[in-house]
Amino acid sequence: MRKHWKQIALTMALTAAMLPAYGQTAGSDAELMAKAKGGDAAAQLLVGESYAASAAGLRNVAEAGEAYKTAAEWYRKAAAQGFIAGEMHLAALYRDGGKGFARDMEQAAAWYRKAAELGDVTAQGTLGVLYSIGQGVPKNDVEAYFWLDLAAGAKGPNQEKYAQNRQLVGTHITTAEVEEVQERVAKWLAAHPRMAAGK
Repeated sequence: MRKHWKQIALTMALTAAMLPAYGQTAGSDAELMAKAKGGDAAAQLLVGESYAASAAGLRNVAEAGEAYKTAAEWYRKAAAQGFIAGEMHLAALYRDGGKGFARDMEQAAAWYRKAAELGDVTAQGTLGVLYSIGQGVPKNDVEAYFWLDLAAGAKGPNQEKYAQNRQLVGTHITTAEVEEVQERVAKWLAAHPRMAAGK
């Protein structure tokens, strides 16, 4: 967990350093690009964000699509290292799409799942909702309940919302299924002690 917070702090510091030149292309910051090419996940995320911001401002759909595609490539490099922020940015990009970049809910769900499996509470809650409505994944109330139960068990600003969603989904599954999910959650938390400590 300490490594995760260090990555977030580094990302915030790099973002603050980049703000004056945010409207420029990612390639214009040679130091950041060198870090990204060297495998620094936080830098890769920032390069991806720069391309995505650039894409949002482009009027030409083909150019915007290429910029979003490049953003996705940089997010994917960060995500491949298990960098949760990279996975979440990639999931959001596929969820929302953009000018010239097709929305793909199956890809979005797959990236949310990767982040959820690493313990990201927002990803867990989002994945639970996706399973409850069958968007990007097959509709599955038991699976929805599992992910929402994990998210509702973590302290945070959306804990109550996740608990309410879990309760709503719980009306669609049997008592035996709820008990099975609770056993599965306990096993998951035992295998991920840092999450159990946050409960």
